[in-house]
Amino acid sequence: MISAKLVREFTVDTLNVKVFSDRDALGKSAASEVAAEIKRVARLKENVNMIFAAAPSQNELLDELAAARDIEFSRITAFHMDEYIGLSKNAEQRFGNFLKRKLFERVGFKSVNYLEPSDENPQTECKRYASLLDTCIIDIVCMGIGENGHIAFNDPPVANFSDPQAVKVIELDGKSRLQQVHDQCFARLDEVPKRAITLTIPTLFKAESICCVVPGRLKADAVERTLRGEITVECPASILRRHRNATLFLDIESARFIV
Repeated sequence: MISAKLVREFTVDTLNVKVFSDRDALGKSAASEVAAEIKRVARLKENVNMIFAAAPSQNELLDELAAARDIEFSRITAFHMDEYIGLSKNAEQRFGNFLKRKLFERVGFKSVNYLEPSDENPQTECKRYASLLDTCIIDIVCMGIGENGHIAFNDPPVANFSDPQAVKVIELDGKSRLQQVHDQCFARLDEVPKRAITLTIPTLFKAESICCVVPGRLKADAVERTLRGEITVECPASILRRHRNATLFLDIESARFIV
């Protein structure tokens, strides 16, 4: 039976899409499915490897996961998918610090691997993090979609579905930087860093499963292009339609152009 808060469920190519009445319902459902996937993987292997996005769009999912009492976080190794270059280590806008506050410090993970880019030589950090990722199979990615259709910081100008690099330095797209102001992470556009490190699309796509949480009116255009446009790097999130096990969680506002 479809829940009263589940408005619509359908597939586009191989991508599962679920539309909910509000953000709370979206977050609860996404967290429930992620928890079930963690438990499934944990029955098959000792260690569960996960990658997390850091953004206000993920708040409800992260809060629900942190409150769960039936997840063995002590068996989970965590990574995150992008980080600014140029912010101080203690800056609250750093994605690692966001995830630390929202999840990593609230429960006991087996280990957490932070991206730690330096201004002087971020390429060294790309190589270090890529080598960490290369030692394991990523089981679950929890991610969002940007206003310009990006996944992680793979913005349309730099996105590459066949990227040979696992982790790379990028120049942030103007729309991507403006989103950080819309999200109230920065007061002004000139405060937003212009460079970052990101996991590339092939790295994210290797995950056994993907949970993509996308609430809010400002994401509606990107959602429509993801689901109804061509699969193209002009909308990097469109590649999710080719993943073997991905679910896109929307609310009424982000789905307003497709329902």
